[in-house]
Amino acid sequence: MSLFEVPGWSVPSAPVSQPNKKRKRPSTKGADDVDEAQMIKSAQKNIEKLMKSLGASTDALDEEDAARPPKKSRASKDKKVKGAVQEPERGRKHGREGGEDQPKPQGKAKKEAKAQERNSKNPGDRSQERTESSPVKSPAKDKRKDKQKQKSSRSESVDAHSDAVSHGDTTHTPLVKDKKAEQKPRPKSPSNTNDASQGLTALQANMKKSLDGARFRWINEMLYKSDSGKAHELMSSDPAVFSDYHTGFRHQVESWPTNPVSHYISTLSSYPTKTVITDLGCGDAALARALVPKGMTVLSFDLVSDNAYVIEADTCVRVPLPGSEIPLSADQDNATGTGEGQVVDVVVCALSLMGTNWPGCIREAWRILKADGEFKIAEVTSRFSSIDQFTSFISSFGFKLQSKDERNTHFTLFEFKKIPRKPKTEKEWAKLMSRGNILKPCEYKRR
Repeated sequence: MSLFEVPGWSVPSAPVSQPNKKRKRPSTKGADDVDEAQMIKSAQKNIEKLMKSLGASTDALDEEDAARPPKKSRASKDKKVKGAVQEPERGRKHGREGGEDQPKPQGKAKKEAKAQERNSKNPGDRSQERTESSPVKSPAKDKRKDKQKQKSSRSESVDAHSDAVSHGDTTHTPLVKDKKAEQKPRPKSPSNTNDASQGLTALQANMKKSLDGARFRWINEMLYKSDSGKAHELMSSDPAVFSDYHTGFRHQVESWPTNPVSHYISTLSSYPTKTVITDLGCGDAALARALVPKGMTVLSFDLVSDNAYVIEADTCVRVPLPGSEIPLSADQDNATGTGEGQVVDVVVCALSLMGTNWPGCIREAWRILKADGEFKIAEVTSRFSSIDQFTSFISSFGFKLQSKDERNTHFTLFEFKKIPRKPKTEKEWAKLMSRGNILKPCEYKRR
C-alpha cells in the first residue's frame, strides 16, 4: 500500500517497460563471406572519386581567382590621398591671392568638397589615373597560384594513375618525382665497392651476408650428415651450391690464425718438381693454383669441376687414377703388398674428410699412392673424440703415423706413410666403412 493517496492518481504495481528507441543496425555478412576483390574495387572507386573532386575543387579555385576583380594597390591609394591633400592647399593659395579667406570644410562639407573635386576632373584624367594605379601582382599571390597549379597537376596525375591501375597498366610513370634520385650520387668507399656494384645499400649488404652465412651452414650440415653420393647428386644438379659453400668457407677461414692449405703450399713448394701431388676434396684448387706455376704436378679432385684445375669425382667411391689393391687369393692369405700401377707421390686431404662414408677416401688414398708415399691430413680439432683412436683407425688401412701437430687451436695436422698390408675381405671392408662416426660432423653455431 502506498504511503499516501492522491485523488485521480494511480501507482502501477509493476515498473512500466519502456520501448528501446535505439536503431538496430542491419545485419551484415560474416567476415568470411566478404569478397576481398569487391572491397578493393570499391575502395579504388572511392579513391578515384576523391581525386576527381580534389581536381574539380582546384579548378574552381582557379576560376574564382581569375574572375575576382583586381585589388587596388597601395600606391594608387597614396596617390589619391596626396591629390586630395594638394587640392585644398591650392584652394587656400587661390583664396589668399584673391584676398578672400575661405573657411575650412568640416564634417559633411569636407566630404562634399572632395566629391566635387573628383567630379570636376576630366574623364580622360580619371582613366589615366586608373591605368597608372592598376594593381601590381604581389609575390604572395603568385606563390598561391603556383601552389594551386601544382595541386591541379597532381590531381590529374593521380587520375591518370588510377585509370592505368584500373585497366591493369603498371608501366605508368610515378606520381611524384623522387628527390633522392635527383641528387648527385655520393662517392663510394673502396670497402663497399662490391656491394655498390650490385646496387646494395649497407643494410641490404648486411642482410645478404646473413643469408649467405645461413645458406653456407645449411650446405655444410648437409655435406657432413649425408653420404658423398647424395652430395654429388645435389651439386651436379645445382653447381651454385658448390660455389656458395666455398664462398662461405673462405669467409670462415679468414677468422682462423692460419689456413692449412697455406701451410701445405709452403711445405710442398720445397719438394722436387717431379713430385706428383693429388688433392682430394680440393674445393677451389688453391693448392694447384699455387704450385702448378712453379712446375709441379697437382691433380685436384672434387664433386664439381671448374673446367680448369678441378676434375669431377666422388673421392669416397672412386678416384680416376691408376692403382690397385692386393688381390685376395687362397694361396696368399698371409702375404702383404702395396698394389701396382700407382703414380702419385703425395696425397693431401685438407679439411675434406666429409660425409658419413669418408673412410672410403682413406681407402682410395692408399690405392693410388706409391709405396712409401706420403698421406697428409688436416682436420678440424673439434671433430675428434679421441686423436689416438683416429690415428689407429687410419693405420688399419695400411698407413703408419709419421708426425702429429696439435699446436693450432682450430685444426690438427697428421703425416702418414703408406706401408704394405694384408688383403681384406668384403666383410672386413664393410666393418671399416661403418666406423665413420670416429669423426664428429663439423657444425657451425646457428645465429
